[in-house]
Amino acid sequence: MMQQPTGVIPPPMAPPVDPAQHGVAPPHAYGQPPVAAPQQPWMMPPPHLQPPPYQAAAAVPAAPPQQMWGPTPQYSVAPAAQGAVANSDEIRSLWIGDLQYWMDENYIYSCFLASGEVQSVKVIRNKLTNQSECYGFIEFANRAAAERALATYNGTLMPQTEQAFRLNWATLGSGQKRQDDSPDHTLFVGDLAADVTDIMLQEAFRAHYSSVKGAKVITDHSTGRSKGYGFVRFGDENELNRAMTELNGAILSTRPMRLGPAANKKPAVVQQKGTLALLILLYVNLSGLVVDFLMLVFSYAFLYVFKPAISLIWYL
Repeated sequence: MMQQPTGVIPPPMAPPVDPAQHGVAPPHAYGQPPVAAPQQPWMMPPPHLQPPPYQAAAAVPAAPPQQMWGPTPQYSVAPAAQGAVANSDEIRSLWIGDLQYWMDENYIYSCFLASGEVQSVKVIRNKLTNQSECYGFIEFANRAAAERALATYNGTLMPQTEQAFRLNWATLGSGQKRQDDSPDHTLFVGDLAADVTDIMLQEAFRAHYSSVKGAKVITDHSTGRSKGYGFVRFGDENELNRAMTELNGAILSTRPMRLGPAANKKPAVVQQKGTLALLILLYVNLSGLVVDFLMLVFSYAFLYVFKPAISLIWYL
């Protein structure tokens, strides 16, 4: 092996090989990150064009599981109701009656779903049995929506049944406010069957008289059973008088009704005044009796005691 003589200049080093030119994979292809070469000042971009710092590629999130039943429907207010603020005094609820026992809130909501203007549905149920009282209330976005539903659905057939919708305003008639200052005229209804409920009694009269405001079957507080009588409230006294004549003896459920006027309760102030007047009158009468009794006692005493004594003294 020959030794290079001293003082000889070694051959120049070969230039660095570009891996891309010779088909050699760069180091980061084997899982090693590339080593960044130091940048000279003239190779760096201006500050406003600085590239973002190097970041490892984020993992692609897994796609969410697909819903087999499709997206959840969104029930929004109809365009006519958007932007309209409901007045607190306006009536925007409808009363719905003649419901069958299986008709719940979901069924009624589906009946009016096409309108897109229903806000809530409530079926009235018995507090003891939780059974439907066969009527309920539907609240709409505004009064105009309730008017459209009343004009569109009332009298038409309900879905999946041969029964027609029976709708009416939930409280008062068109253009009226919620408060009702009109006097009540109460009708007594006796001999009721045990299965008659408030709604049955109310509907028996409301079908004939529009001024019926409500009805109440009196029940026993301990057992919850009917006592066999109740009351119906009318807004028109003439209709109450007609009902006593026209429906007296009419069959409700299994028994004929016995109708008569109910004594309207007087206000407590009037009762207190009447009681006070009675006490004053009684006091005056008692005072008069006491005075009469004392006069009678003194009269007898004068005749049978004092007069003989005076006569005896005079005689002596």
